Amino acid sequence: MHEWELPDYEPSLPVSEKSNPLTRDIDRAPADGIVRMLQSCDAEMFRGETGSTYQMLLGDEMVKIMMELAGKVELILKEPQDNIVVLSGCGTSGRLAFLVASSFNRALKETRRTEVYSYIIAGGDRSLFSSQEAPEDDPQLGMLSLKKACEGKKRVLFIGISCGLSAPFVAGQLDFCLQHLDVYTPVLLGFNPAHQARNEPIPGCTFTFLSVVRRMQALAKSGKSFLINPSVGPEAISGSSRMKGGSATKMLLEVILCAAHAAAFSRASITQQGVLQHLRAYEQAVEVTYSHRDAVAALVAAAGKSLLCGRRVCYLGWGSLAVLALIDASECEPTFGAAYEDIQAFRSGGFRGLDNNEGSLAWQGVQFGISHEDFVRGVLPTLDDQDTVILLYSQSDDVEEVADVARTVRQKMSNLHALRHRADGDDHTPQDEIKGLCVSTLTISWPSPSSGSLLHMWELSTKLLLNAVSTGAHVLKGKTYQNHMMDVQVTNSKLYRRATRLIQKLSSHPERRCQEALLKAIYQVDVLTEDMTGGQVSAHTAAGRQRKKVVPLALLSLLTGFSLKEAESCLERQPIIRDAVGAAMAETLV
Repeated sequence: MHEWELPDYEPSLPVSEKSNPLTRDIDRAPADGIVRMLQSCDAEMFRGETGSTYQMLLGDEMVKIMMELAGKVELILKEPQDNIVVLSGCGTSGRLAFLVASSFNRALKETRRTEVYSYIIAGGDRSLFSSQEAPEDDPQLGMLSLKKACEGKKRVLFIGISCGLSAPFVAGQLDFCLQHLDVYTPVLLGFNPAHQARNEPIPGCTFTFLSVVRRMQALAKSGKSFLINPSVGPEAISGSSRMKGGSATKMLLEVILCAAHAAAFSRASITQQGVLQHLRAYEQAVEVTYSHRDAVAALVAAAGKSLLCGRRVCYLGWGSLAVLALIDASECEPTFGAAYEDIQAFRSGGFRGLDNNEGSLAWQGVQFGISHEDFVRGVLPTLDDQDTVILLYSQSDDVEEVADVARTVRQKMSNLHALRHRADGDDHTPQDEIKGLCVSTLTISWPSPSSGSLLHMWELSTKLLLNAVSTGAHVLKGKTYQNHMMDVQVTNSKLYRRATRLIQKLSSHPERRCQEALLKAIYQVDVLTEDMTGGQVSAHTAAGRQRKKVVPLALLSLLTGFSLKEAESCLERQPIIRDAVGAAMAETLV
């Protein structure tokens, strides 16, 4: 049994919010140490039965539910008329819903079959590649977006994704499904035990997420709803569900849909052995990825060096690997309080062929200029050798185009790296020029998977690598304290509660004082008014969207008695948050 599974380990927190003992000292680790810790955390996704009460990804109960869901999808694939599968989520969950839905629709289209998948992301397509955290708190918006997506449908399999079983947006959709079971079959995908679902009142609603989960559990006995919630362990950076939560989401959805497609179109039976074999193939993909740990650590070190000196990291990708790069880059702003320019991603073709609901968003501003041409015109002229650029491609991509992009980058700066995936035995495409243009080239050779798609393995591997690069770079920059997100933006109720808990944990002060310190940092005052202390969380998060460094400011003020201006001066003198907080905490012990 792992330490975090013990009943007295951070007992007030759900699994998805606990700190992981494996990464307790990640803020003091060098790049290779960071990658080793991330490898250990990712391996927890596939751990066997431990004697705890937690459901496991490879456990019999989860596999059984996955088989049942695959059967539900199979029926829709065989009778697609007026039927639909909807994947929905907020933030990373919604982005992966888009990636998976568009990928499987593309597979149907290529074989001239009817597309049956749709995705919903809180905040619309702007949220695919930029931080839009506020819509997560709106259950009414979730319900209305689901009604719109399913208009005229007679049968809907709805899969709502909320890693922490907490997002009001998804709760509103599930509640709507539960009221219309003649059309909707609701499925909840997350990574906390059911009893750890969020039980806080949702403004304007008569239900909580926990009450929705309990209704679904009752209906699950008759097959009218499904709850798939294996525990994958605490995140490497506490609460950062973009990491293991995102990886497990992608794996689970792909295993279910691949099994359904094989059953519908190849007459393959949906079996326990087949599901387990597919999951084990993903486990092998994780192992293959981290077998290149030294090369990954070199990329983390390069990216960290760039961020430390105030420069930037750019991903230039092709195909679905570029989509994963766009997703990874978009997550850094809310997770680490980063500027959107710090880590950016660009895709060959931009929005062309992306198959998102709203088409090109390039007209909405520079943040949505995602093509390689946008990079060359708007970003490359500002780069120098202190910046880091990483190429992401596979054997399926046009190597001449990759080489051309590499040559263009090298005309301006030299700190260019490449990540390439290829199948074992594919040595036919010349790579010498690209290798010669890059400081480092990481080529990952893949055996044929025992189950599933090779492309899906490449995608998971790329996600793990980019999560390591962006997380490791921000850790090296000092954006974490131990394994906690210190500069998280307080933009929705989940992040507001997380910030309060973090301040309380690190300061050991009562919750009331921690909330007061947080509100002072949010409203930029040393004395709170009654309107501020009596306001709803939604008002606090609306104000918090305009603020940076609210958690470190609140913590410094609380520990030292500093005014906000004094705390700001402290952070200006020592911008590495872990050192500023560490110095302040040391002073309190003198």
